[in-house]
Amino acid sequence: MLYRDFGRLGWKVSAIGLGTWNLSNQWGPVDDSTAYETVRAALDGGMNLIDTAEAYGIPFGLSEQRLGVALTGIRHKVFIVSKIGHWGQRIGHMVPKTHPELVRLCAHAILYRLRTDWVDMMLCHEGRPDNPDVYLDAFEGLKKEGKIRAYGISTDSLEMLRRFNARGACEAVEVNYSLLNRSAEKELLPYCRENGIAVLIRGPLAMGMLSGKYSADSVFTDSVRASWNTKEQAHERFLRQAAKVEKLKAVLKPGSEMIAAALRFVISHPACPVAIPGAKSPAQAAMNASAGDRALSEQEIAQLTSLVE
Repeated sequence: MLYRDFGRLGWKVSAIGLGTWNLSNQWGPVDDSTAYETVRAALDGGMNLIDTAEAYGIPFGLSEQRLGVALTGIRHKVFIVSKIGHWGQRIGHMVPKTHPELVRLCAHAILYRLRTDWVDMMLCHEGRPDNPDVYLDAFEGLKKEGKIRAYGISTDSLEMLRRFNARGACEAVEVNYSLLNRSAEKELLPYCRENGIAVLIRGPLAMGMLSGKYSADSVFTDSVRASWNTKEQAHERFLRQAAKVEKLKAVLKPGSEMIAAALRFVISHPACPVAIPGAKSPAQAAMNASAGDRALSEQEIAQLTSLVE
């Protein structure tokens, strides 16, 4: 596993981390024991950063609860990233973030579910919060309490990242980036390099598309991707991505080979991102971890990008 500096924080983090949205039952049912074993397999593979969020789970918070149990006795060996925002959104009653105390309330609940005294990185999960100062004031207070070590935002908007970094205290951003979605390369990732902001990559496998296991005829039954079957814009985007994946299949075998190439592409960017692919089994976690052993050469990157442009 490659390890690199996490922005300007000086933390040595694994190039591949574990995303735990997939352990929340939203991507299909996963039992407790499988969830615990998946976390342990990720750590055995060299991962030392795990990403979660208060809203991940059926019921809400399940991802954090399972992670808290899985890390019993070894929490100090892992960098935990969690996110505040979207609690209750799926049922139409999202907890409002109109005052720093409401954000602080959510943070303390996160610590309880994770069975920990602190979170290494806390992110604003709202990509475009109405008033970033509510989060910024809350996060500064939580740092003083010793409840979080650093903070940032999950957003694909450079404008919002700049607003969140107006005080110069934003330490990380979580952004959607993959071979099938390279929009962050234009401005957002260069901004992060210039400002020493650590980069976490969500969607490095494009919600499973870059595993190569899906085709234009695939039907999705999980609650996250079900809209790809029926919503016109979502379905059209899925078909465009499926066509690009077919081109990748001409040079890469679906499964471990394609997954490794997709993850290595992401972690090879000069911004030194940490990819956080999800996993629903120990085998998937181990496969993802194995991709973190090296970056791609310029020639390999050029070959891959030429296929999907």
